[in-house]
Amino acid sequence: MQHDNQSPPPGLDQPLELDDIKTEYHPRSNLPTRIDRFADFSRQHTAVHSAPPKPEPWKPFRTRFDFEVAELAHEAALNKDQTNRFINLLRRCAGGGESFTIKNHGDISDAWNNASHGLTSFTKSIVSVPFRNDEVREYNVHYRPLWDWACDLLRDPAIAPHFVFDAQRLSKYNGTSFVRFFDEPWTATRFWDVQSQLPPGGKPIAFILYADKSKLSSFGREKGYPVIARCANLPVEIRNGDGIGGGRVVGWLPIVKEDKAHSGKPWFVNFKNAVWHESFKKILESIAPHSKTGYWFECIDGISRLFFPIILILSADYEEQCVMALIRGLRSNFPCPVCLIPREELSNMLQTYPLRTSAETQALIASARGRAVAEDREKMLKSQALRDVDSAFQMVAYTDVYQATSFDRLHAHGGLFADHLWTEFQRLVGEQGRSAVTEVDTGYESLPRWRNLNHFDQVMLISFTDGTKNEDISKLLIFAAHDIFELSELGHLLLQCIRAFVDVDMYAALEVHTEDTIRSGRTALEIFSELMAKYIAKTGAGDEDGAKSWKFIKKHSNAHLFDDIISKGVTRNYNTKVNEKMHGPLKESYLQRTNFKNVAGQILRADHWSLCSESIRTHLDALDRYNQMQADDDERELAGPDSESNDSDPQALHVRLGAQQNSQSFSAIEDFYQSDGAFKDFRIKLTYYLNAALQRNNIQFPNGQRIKLKPADMITEFRYLRVNYESRVDWRMTTDHLRCNPNFYNAPRYDCVMFQVDENHFAFARLILVFECSIANDTYPLALVHLYNAPIGQRRRKDKDLKLWRLRARKRVESAFISVQSIIRGVAVAADRTTSGDFFVIDTIDTDLFLRMQEMWSTVT
Repeated sequence: MQHDNQSPPPGLDQPLELDDIKTEYHPRSNLPTRIDRFADFSRQHTAVHSAPPKPEPWKPFRTRFDFEVAELAHEAALNKDQTNRFINLLRRCAGGGESFTIKNHGDISDAWNNASHGLTSFTKSIVSVPFRNDEVREYNVHYRPLWDWACDLLRDPAIAPHFVFDAQRLSKYNGTSFVRFFDEPWTATRFWDVQSQLPPGGKPIAFILYADKSKLSSFGREKGYPVIARCANLPVEIRNGDGIGGGRVVGWLPIVKEDKAHSGKPWFVNFKNAVWHESFKKILESIAPHSKTGYWFECIDGISRLFFPIILILSADYEEQCVMALIRGLRSNFPCPVCLIPREELSNMLQTYPLRTSAETQALIASARGRAVAEDREKMLKSQALRDVDSAFQMVAYTDVYQATSFDRLHAHGGLFADHLWTEFQRLVGEQGRSAVTEVDTGYESLPRWRNLNHFDQVMLISFTDGTKNEDISKLLIFAAHDIFELSELGHLLLQCIRAFVDVDMYAALEVHTEDTIRSGRTALEIFSELMAKYIAKTGAGDEDGAKSWKFIKKHSNAHLFDDIISKGVTRNYNTKVNEKMHGPLKESYLQRTNFKNVAGQILRADHWSLCSESIRTHLDALDRYNQMQADDDERELAGPDSESNDSDPQALHVRLGAQQNSQSFSAIEDFYQSDGAFKDFRIKLTYYLNAALQRNNIQFPNGQRIKLKPADMITEFRYLRVNYESRVDWRMTTDHLRCNPNFYNAPRYDCVMFQVDENHFAFARLILVFECSIANDTYPLALVHLYNAPIGQRRRKDKDLKLWRLRARKRVESAFISVQSIIRGVAVAADRTTSGDFFVIDTIDTDLFLRMQEMWSTVT
């Protein structure tokens, strides 16, 4: 928890060093500006002192084992009969030393119900909305009081220390000046502006709300309409995590069934919007009064603070955004929920238009309602495509629904890429025949596997609805199909458009944005817009001939992307999927086994049990960590001051070797690989490398003599590397897991690496053999690599157009040795099917590699 009496480090006038971090706190925080060394700032960000853990966090369960059994049964969505069978099996094999007191499903249900009383649960309410001719219709709304849920977090000793209450401006010293960066909502401009409007001492408690209708597949056409909340005062790893501080269902909205007699009529659409907002008021009513007057709350650090709740971010698909903003949608003259762009200009991603504001909107609606003639009222509302419905968000002070409505990468992929760019690509490939379709699938299949990236065997004839899969398809498309349109100028232009789209999306995905990356992102958006304009002009898309229109909202929404980042933080703050919380007890198997009429009630009860389970698990893990730290301290105390750990060695922390094999002699290695040119004169070349390396680094030779390896000397092979490196994006430690294995899951896998050649140069290579060589008392961790640094000459037009960084392999016999400590990070490369021995760096596997390759492109004229 941010302490109000926090003091700055001494000497703000100390000499500046590269990467120093300056933190400017909001003036109303009464905290002075501070400048920290980067390492000190990083430790501050990651180390938060929590209260001592609860000694028995599993209560109200009698024992820890009782809780863990109930936790597993809940996560597996076991029904009553299955739970009883599971308990009987456990009781039959009891006696392992842990106390197990649960007798049946009823005991578990009672314990969950007892645990439920400690956290804010759901309330059911009825909203009444006028329909027609004095008829009033009623709907059920389930909601968890938003303010009570926030107070649960503020009271939780595992979560509360991580809250940040004051706006900050962060900047990093680049050697000549401080460059501002944005990494959390409280470092962005909206948080600062809100705190400036609050009374002295006021602290914003900022909510992120996500709403989207979801199909409950177990019930066929039945849909649910959950609202998920996150607290923007918590760090991203907590609020976007799965634990107690992560996203939580806080509402279940009613869905108005379509009526054939009225469906599509303006008054009926207004009625559905009115039902939505009257229902949403129930979710907001607990924070509405506190947003105006503030709420004094004594935090767990003993300090009382005056909190003002606000809605900082609203995340939803376009349909829900229109309902939130009370605008008339795609067919209206002004379909954007953020600005007043005319419908005919929707394909424009660069030109700015006046922004909507809640104050101006409410004034216009009030003026329209003052008109006596219905046609005059309608004309005035249509001038900004508004609906004559009272907005729920008027209840909450310091909240502007149009400012809160936010760009969402997930929906951008579904709209701009999946529904348009990808559809165009499939169409053009299809026109080339079945062989071209097969070639694209083969291209995807041949790409190397990479952690946290989907691998595809087929893409062309499969419809993907998962946003993550669409994202990965877009990231890999250029590398899988760069050669598919060699003879098609239009196809090549489309590939340029897709590459430009991916560039914009990669900038949007950055975990930390600096002023420099935002400028680069805007430039990428300009390039994308220009290329799309050329493609649209060539295809006539959107003309009266019925071609696919590019005048759609998810294309235009990119115009607000980088303003959103500056205003609210990076896109990961609100790019979320409702299915993140529709897991475990909410999944199909659970719902299929319930015969309850009240589906929403059962789902929300299960969700509340999940909340209780996550709360207990959070405190149980905290207790385990605390006990482990105590044990480690005791072990170090017994070991004495001379004991050392590998973890204290920075070199060991950078690269760790694993999957150790039996040691082999040089003669055995050379015999086994005698047909592989990479191992020609293996021992002799290694001898030369080691001696040259020692001499180059002014290291004394072992026993004062040059190294001379013998055929009987042994080396130890390793087939796994864990490489830790500092990310260029968020400057935190990141890990690559690399393989150098002839049989990894029944297939050879030899990953590629970027390694340091000297202080100013690096190169790319593929791992051939990773091993340790011991000489005298020293051990040398080394790698034999196939170098990908042969000259390529002048870069081809296609490479420049599609931003393909070409690598050319040297002859395998020219393989070289490198120290594994020189490895910077792992990379994935795609083979160029048109030129044997050439490869392309897949710079879209993560944001760090993307930025590194952008730096390399900046050096190319």
